[in-house]
Amino acid sequence: MPHITLTNGLPGISGLLTQRPDTAAPLNRLAETLLHSPQSPALSRGERELIAAYTSELNETEFCSGSHSAFAAAQLEGGAELVKAVLTDLDGAPVTPRLRALLRIAAAVRGPVRALPAELVAEARAAGADDEQIHDTVLIAAAFCLYNRYVTCLDTELPADPGYYAEGAERIVARGYAPPLD
Repeated sequence: MPHITLTNGLPGISGLLTQRPDTAAPLNRLAETLLHSPQSPALSRGERELIAAYTSELNETEFCSGSHSAFAAAQLEGGAELVKAVLTDLDGAPVTPRLRALLRIAAAVRGPVRALPAELVAEARAAGADDEQIHDTVLIAAAFCLYNRYVTCLDTELPADPGYYAEGAERIVARGYAPPLD
């Protein structure tokens, strides 16, 4: 049972954001910028969503992991099978060495707060990652630590309908997280 009263009946962060539109606006703009904006070409939208899903899975935030897994699957070649492989066995997952190295960086970001180990950055660079991709990976993982804590600490509910995440994926792929900024 959620630790606060939500009057809208929505699960996870959806309920929290609907309940508090004042805080929803900047959180949605951040998600739009990090995950959906075409102005962030360093990583594809699917790769950015996969970083969010992977971080959320490691943080044991089922709602965010489920949502962003669906959003990633809808935008990546390999779909749900690829996402499941990454979440269950990153080393054996059929992703590029660059993406694998970036996901390892995301895993380090969600751990204790400290500078990334130099060997993780070197591994990412050796696999073809550039400064912008490393930057964006760190920022996405850091932001998802915030989103994950928001959802988990308030003990939000999970969706009752298993199709909830797929419906959300259709909406996010088509429209994104927030109206475009002027």
